[in-house]
Amino acid sequence: MTITEMLGIQYPIFSGAMMHIADHRLVGAVSEAGGLGVLASAGLSADELRVEIVKTRELTDKPFGVNLMLQMKNCPELAQVIIDEGVKVVTTGAGNPASYIGPLHAAGIKVIPVIASVHHAHKMVAAGADAVVAEGQESGGHIGQTSTMALLPQVVDAVDIPVIGAGGVGDGRSVAAMFALGASGVQCGTIFLTAAECPVAEAYKQRVLAASDTETIVTGRAHRDPVRSLRNPMLEHYLQLEQAAAPVTDLKQLADGAFERAVDAGDVEGGNPMAGEIAGMFTTIRPAKEIIEDLFSQANQVASALTI
Repeated sequence: MTITEMLGIQYPIFSGAMMHIADHRLVGAVSEAGGLGVLASAGLSADELRVEIVKTRELTDKPFGVNLMLQMKNCPELAQVIIDEGVKVVTTGAGNPASYIGPLHAAGIKVIPVIASVHHAHKMVAAGADAVVAEGQESGGHIGQTSTMALLPQVVDAVDIPVIGAGGVGDGRSVAAMFALGASGVQCGTIFLTAAECPVAEAYKQRVLAASDTETIVTGRAHRDPVRSLRNPMLEHYLQLEQAAAPVTDLKQLADGAFERAVDAGDVEGGNPMAGEIAGMFTTIRPAKEIIEDLFSQANQVASALTI
């Protein structure tokens, strides 16, 4: 069974569940266009998540998912909302979803964890996951340590469930490459920052459009919590302090609220505008529908033109 058949979607593409970004506006647009939009529940209360689900259904009657960030203290309440509201797909991150898979499956919900290693993929198969998202370190936000090119085929060879490739998808060539490496679909985050329906501040979008191929920076490696973002003075200062073994309290004080400042206020100099390495590929803001259709039209052209 293909991932499109499993989930009832037209295109094998998920939108990344970007915290404070993947709300009903973006998710509804992605799902209505034939992909699987995925709501970010991290940072929401149970009531707020319920509202987001209702608002998404006002925009589309097609399937969409919800992401559970497992380090959130209110995950049990969020999971219950997902069950109560009849959402059909859950992706998970930042932890082991084993304790949630049984109740979610009992409610008819497909569970698809995001993983960054073969070891984690094996654990998810043992826990009963329906598929996994193998996310390489090219991605924006929280990242692992292995590139997509190396990670994806190793995960595909290691498990017998569908594998969604994530990290580095910027056009049809990269979609075709993901499928050549064995993926059953793709998950995209950074490209949807440039979607017309994406709710981030305009300055954030323009910063993504203005990025070059070398403009991302990774902070947090010293504390085993690496995050990829677009370079700015605040993050460069943060990295200097981190490399100088500054106290964690100093680092937290500098970064406190930085992501929200970028997303909500468009502070791309003193905030934390997370984005992947492919940010340098994008030059225009387009509707999510156009983004998705172009990705797969280009991918089919690339695949049909390949000669080896």
